[in-house]
Amino acid sequence: MNKSRSSESIDSDLRPSGIRRVAILASSPQSLITFRGNLISALSTRGLDVIATAPLMDNKVIDGLSFLGARAIGLNLSRTGFNPFADLQALMQYRQMFLDNEVDVVIPYTIKPVIWGTLAARRTGVIRVVPMITGLGYPFSNGYEPRRLIARFFACVLYRLAFSRANVVLFQNPDDMALFRKWRILPGKMPAAVINGSGVDLVEFSPVPMPIRPGFLMIARLLRDKGVHELAAAAKLLKAQYPDIAVRLVGSLDESPNGIRQSELEDITGCGVEYLGRLDDVRPAIAENSVYVLPSYYREGTPRSTLEAMAMGRAVVTTDAPGCRETVVEGVNGFLVPPRDAVALAAAMEKFIRDPGLAARMGSESRRIAEEKYDVNLVNAEIMRHAGL
Repeated sequence: MNKSRSSESIDSDLRPSGIRRVAILASSPQSLITFRGNLISALSTRGLDVIATAPLMDNKVIDGLSFLGARAIGLNLSRTGFNPFADLQALMQYRQMFLDNEVDVVIPYTIKPVIWGTLAARRTGVIRVVPMITGLGYPFSNGYEPRRLIARFFACVLYRLAFSRANVVLFQNPDDMALFRKWRILPGKMPAAVINGSGVDLVEFSPVPMPIRPGFLMIARLLRDKGVHELAAAAKLLKAQYPDIAVRLVGSLDESPNGIRQSELEDITGCGVEYLGRLDDVRPAIAENSVYVLPSYYREGTPRSTLEAMAMGRAVVTTDAPGCRETVVEGVNGFLVPPRDAVALAAAMEKFIRDPGLAARMGSESRRIAEEKYDVNLVNAEIMRHAGL
């Protein structure tokens, strides 16, 4: 089994008796299938009753979760913003759901399910709570605007309160765990570990031949901190010298305070970026391009889109930032560039234009790393081990 990259004083006996029912808590219903589908299937195969919760469940998601072996339970929860009355209501809904369904293990991910789901588990009969920090996002990204600072303050207070009720906290990169220890968000004696992201299905995302012409692809929610403007600036620099080079962007507009607006998107496409919109299946877009680019400084966990591109044999250019840097061995499967540096980003991308065989060589290394480190079956085995399953 692939061991986690970093682990702190995890109890050797993680298998409490009598576990029958597991609840997985998310803020986005589709993410339960996209990011946790393999985990749900693995838990169901073990004979466990799996409950999957998120707001705004539609019939397509409910049917998809049923196919994977989970019961879908919807609840009211806003993914962004802080509304004490609405959030308190979410906490009470979680608590009632745990009681009504006699939940034994709770695995929440993303900020609101982690905070309110973990707090709600107290005195409900839940045996084990294992929050997963899949990235720190907007509150913890660089910036000192008042709205971000207020969000950071409340996030720190609420995370600290929630973690006091957890059994072990799982992170997707060592930088996030170190930050939470340094800021005392994570209690000193609280067990914690780093797992290799959410993993990637190596069968679903398998290697494909390189396109004849080099092309660059970015897949992300359209947030400023994801580096969308840096991609546009790099594209403008490259196209001045290589006008036929393709630079493509996949993603949808986002309601976050950090979201790209429609007018900004028009400026981005004006720099020569081809916008493909939101895609339900990103594999054809990955296959059409030779290099995956993610110039993010968003405090990623471990970017799933990067893992998918790596599994399909694509080289990577990303930032030397928490979460992103975990996916690249410099000069082996790609290049790391400083955050917010469009000139350095363009220079790294240009290397693949000047050396047509470089993307294939580095892409092979990306696949090897994905197989050794990011296989979803290995990652899920680690999650289940820490959850006592």
